[in-house]
Amino acid sequence: MEYLSLTVGAVLVNNFILSRFLGICPFLGVSKRLETAMGMSGAVIFVMTLASAITAAVYNYLLTFKLADGKIIDLNFLAVLLFILIIAALVQVIEIMLQKLSPTLYQALGIYLPLITTNCAVLGSAAINYSNRFTVIQATLFGFFSGVGFGLALLLFASLRERLELANIPKPFQGTAIALITAGILAMAFVGFSGLC
Repeated sequence: MEYLSLTVGAVLVNNFILSRFLGICPFLGVSKRLETAMGMSGAVIFVMTLASAITAAVYNYLLTFKLADGKIIDLNFLAVLLFILIIAALVQVIEIMLQKLSPTLYQALGIYLPLITTNCAVLGSAAINYSNRFTVIQATLFGFFSGVGFGLALLLFASLRERLELANIPKPFQGTAIALITAGILAMAFVGFSGLC
């Protein structure tokens, strides 16, 4: 039951984009086309899952340790710095893989791919794992399903934006204005899930 609550909470109830409002830059930036939204979703799921697993292992097993003489060394003040370094390394791996395996997707994602490093949703996932003292398994599940929730919001928004391009929108609402209004309505729709967990 605990894992089900963790899963539903990460995807729907506490969605990083629509409930916590983290990761808005790529949400607005790559959501014009469904294809680029799918690529970004996959990259964020991959990075968020691995970053959550690795940062939880680093936090749980490496930042506090006991020396042979019994003295305890506490390096928890380095947690955020280490989390950023781990996330940056994972993004570099993704960037190299996409450049080799899918050059068109790499070009389509453009500047937003390296911005995963500074995506506050990825760092937020690691920080939430840290503050909730999740085990490595819990952190990995939370990271994966938070990424799935991020991807779900991104794909829903991208499909809505593609449909809006075909609509007759009044001049003052065209472009970014209608995108922000749509994002707000989508966020309100996700509030309906708040009673699930």
